[in-house]
Amino acid sequence: MAAMDLFGRRWALRILWELRAGPLGARTLLARCEGLSSSVLYQRLRELTSNGIIAPAADGYELTPLGASLGHALRPLDEWAIAWAQAQDARPEQTD
Repeated sequence: MAAMDLFGRRWALRILWELRAGPLGARTLLARCEGLSSSVLYQRLRELTSNGIIAPAADGYELTPLGASLGHALRPLDEWAIAWAQAQDARPEQTD
């Protein structure tokens, strides 16, 4: 349950998703996560770092090997989300 608590926090999965291709700095993460405040970003970075999911890097933050392995678990969720979005687009509009 601790993992669900950590990853269920707002913006945690989005930050991990953005880091999947390589290290990013805080400014880049803020730009990619529209609506994310700097205080929440730094709080999530601290939490993810203290749990061994990400680590500071020369270019900002990067996934640890443990964090990178999480990407394998997120890919099916991403594929499901794409299929769900396509199904939503295909639904006829409902009028009230």
